[in-house]
Amino acid sequence: MKLKIKTRPFGEVEIDERQVIDFPEGIPGFDFVKKFAVIDNEDEKSPFKWLQALEEPELAFVIIQPHDFMRSYEPDISKNDYKDVKAQGPQDVLVFAIVTIPSNPSEMTANLQGPIIINPHEKLGKQAISLTDRYGVKHGILAEIKKSAEGGG
Repeated sequence: MKLKIKTRPFGEVEIDERQVIDFPEGIPGFDFVKKFAVIDNEDEKSPFKWLQALEEPELAFVIIQPHDFMRSYEPDISKNDYKDVKAQGPQDVLVFAIVTIPSNPSEMTANLQGPIIINPHEKLGKQAISLTDRYGVKHGILAEIKKSAEGGG
């Protein structure tokens, strides 16, 4: 079934109801919003997607799968976080990071310490907290891509 939703980046769009993900706990700071949709960027080659709140058209997060810019990313997510999205472990979830884009886009960062985990089969999501301190909440995306290109990642 198709749903029409209002979005911050694209205005009104039509999505498939299978794109709707329930976040029972919301996202920290936005815990009053429980339903989001993952929307692809208009540029199909872009690794960036949008996590759009269904109830709040102005609330949308740019997200990226960390492996798109850091192949070695391995968050340490608690069993309880996996259980909250009815997943057995990392093999059952998609992992995204919320992106912050400042006025100078080359300085964009990803929150690798608080990954978004989504169980696509159960349509459940949560912002988890990585139990390792190897990753920061403002990890430079372009710096990491450059490091990888130079053979360091």
